[in-house]
Amino acid sequence: MTAFELYLKRNATKFDAYLAEFFADGTHADMKRYLYGPLKEYTRNAGKRHRPLICLLAAEAVGGDPKRAWPSAAAIEHFHTAALIHDDIMDSSLTRRGEPCLHVVEGDALAINSGDLALSLVTGAVVNDPGLGDAIKLRVLKELVDMTTRTIEGQALDIGWARDDRFDITVDDYLAMANHKTAFYSGAVPLAIGAIVGGGTEEQIAALRSFGMAAGLAFQIQDDVLNLVGTREATKKDFRSDITEGKRTLAAVHALQYSPRRERLLAILASRAEDPAVLQEAVDLMTEAGSIDFARRYARDLVLDAKAELEAALPKTKARDLLLSMADFFVERDN
Repeated sequence: MTAFELYLKRNATKFDAYLAEFFADGTHADMKRYLYGPLKEYTRNAGKRHRPLICLLAAEAVGGDPKRAWPSAAAIEHFHTAALIHDDIMDSSLTRRGEPCLHVVEGDALAINSGDLALSLVTGAVVNDPGLGDAIKLRVLKELVDMTTRTIEGQALDIGWARDDRFDITVDDYLAMANHKTAFYSGAVPLAIGAIVGGGTEEQIAALRSFGMAAGLAFQIQDDVLNLVGTREATKKDFRSDITEGKRTLAAVHALQYSPRRERLLAILASRAEDPAVLQEAVDLMTEAGSIDFARRYARDLVLDAKAELEAALPKTKARDLLLSMADFFVERDN
């Protein structure tokens, strides 16, 4: 287990308790049943909480007090919650982290409404933060608005390509989509906000943002690889769902350019196949084209370059070293 994984395990539960404080009961008894309760329960089914926790690390890495960054970190996690709720509806997903999706339990309408509440908490967490001055609040809010916009832009590409059966996507197209959809909110903006709240210099903020973009993109690429060949993912219901959904992952895009059996792979991706044998065939075609290895190498190279730049930009501290460990974790994790 990496140092970063240990950091997540030691701090996630404490942050979960803090997040729970944002969910009231409302002014009518049924608001808890139809809104606050379901959203609180969905949020309780936590992931690793890496986004808010790296925000705290960034504040500490520039010499600030990480406690001052808690509300801003919560804002980032509220956005993540909203994005997952809405994304599950768009993808017609059935499970999230081993449990039924919110729209499966409560229906699409209430799930969308709960996601909208989570989005309102993004702004509220910052506006109501008593520990930040107005100038810093405005800067953090601008970061969050830009992050939201970039993520929605990336989602539009992902959804649009799928809707229109677009398979003329290049590696550069994929990288643009993944950077927008994932890297901004999974790496760049949490680190930049942490550095801003922590009182970092403009150079430090820029360095952490750049590091986060690279690490966030590597995180997404590794996520896509695990969906295809991850041993732990093989036990989950959505294993290889990226093939069924015809997603334009880096491995798929690369294989469509270089596989000698491109037409067969294209037919599988376009067919929404669910047969495990057919899904295995698609993975075999990507493997034979060197595409899975290509994706893994691309993620590793991103991380190596990003780590070198961060080491040069920040003084050696425990927080900086944990961020460097984060980059390794993103490409070495097996779930």
